[in-house]
Amino acid sequence: MTDELQIRPFRIDVPQADLDDLRSRLAATRWPSQLPGVGWSRGVPVDYLRELAEYWRTSYDWRKHEAALNEHPQYVTTIDGANIHFLHVRSPEPDALPLVITHGGLGSVAEFLDVIGPLTDPRSHGGDPADAFHLVIPAMPGYGFSGPTQETGWTTDRIAKAWAELMRRLGYQRYGAQGGDWGSFVTPQLGRIDPDRVVGVHVNAASAGFIPFGDVSDEELATFTDAEKARLARIKAFMTDGNAYFQISATRPQTVAYGHADSPIAQLAWIVEKFKEWTHPAEALPDTAVDRNRLLTNVMLYWLTGTTASSAQLYYENMHSGSWHQEPVTVPTGVAVFAEDMAIRRYAEHGHNIMHWSEFDRGGHFAALEAPDLYVNDVRTFFHALR
Repeated sequence: MTDELQIRPFRIDVPQADLDDLRSRLAATRWPSQLPGVGWSRGVPVDYLRELAEYWRTSYDWRKHEAALNEHPQYVTTIDGANIHFLHVRSPEPDALPLVITHGGLGSVAEFLDVIGPLTDPRSHGGDPADAFHLVIPAMPGYGFSGPTQETGWTTDRIAKAWAELMRRLGYQRYGAQGGDWGSFVTPQLGRIDPDRVVGVHVNAASAGFIPFGDVSDEELATFTDAEKARLARIKAFMTDGNAYFQISATRPQTVAYGHADSPIAQLAWIVEKFKEWTHPAEALPDTAVDRNRLLTNVMLYWLTGTTASSAQLYYENMHSGSWHQEPVTVPTGVAVFAEDMAIRRYAEHGHNIMHWSEFDRGGHFAALEAPDLYVNDVRTFFHALR
């Protein structure tokens, strides 16, 4: 079978029965009790989640957002036994640079809807047409409309190999890569395994490989800037008080999946908590930093596809893969550090060919959603010299 036949057009068309079932489940929610006066300190407050859930049930219009996703060409293909769903939006500029963008955990392809236009068609968005991209935005195996994975072993390294094959299958012999969160694992790995075709890698929401491994000595801490000290404090807060979701996903992903697969409220709370903690400012409500309709669309891409369990498997697979220590990335690397990010340059330089480093005082973990202008400009700037 030719590569062209292997790539099949795809259009989202969720059965109405699934939407009716969701509303019924939301209406029948059995709400937990809550201690008075604890706010967000012990998780998502009941009053906040009840109001958001009622909006989801009565006001959120999936069909509108389904249509917005369907405005962009979408395809599916099978690579290494896994179904891959992806947006493929070609630029009107013939010399555009192909760019594969990888989302992260608790995220989805919906994160990038606001940046597709400016990146593919800068001429129409106040930019230089020389900075145009052909965009490939896949849902990682186990996420969204890629659907549940059917076997073990889908690590970020294996995903990078699948992306290299996807770009070859699309006919792109020279391309860039961008990603955040898990995407900041996949993207540098693409630079390692496909250096002859990858012109550069750009990451945001970067962690492993871009932060200290273990404790920082007092002597080294004394050389830190205030910004670096603030990021180190965020790293410590995450490790001590913010990574329970990671630990349970990395050790018992199947157990937590039952509640999420059966209860849309459990799924909503799981994702909303991290949007609260990872967006900027962290003290604000999550739908202050991100439009609540886009937030709910992101949740829907987990709920409607039944990918709660399979998406959590990525944490388990990576933590049990033994591949955390990687060879240095030699291709040019750019890093965008948004206001809630943790990356520290001195550590990133140990394993990456850092050619570009930006720091911003706004935006957070979901940068393309929170600060699309900053995200777009930084991606354009980094790749401008690599075309």
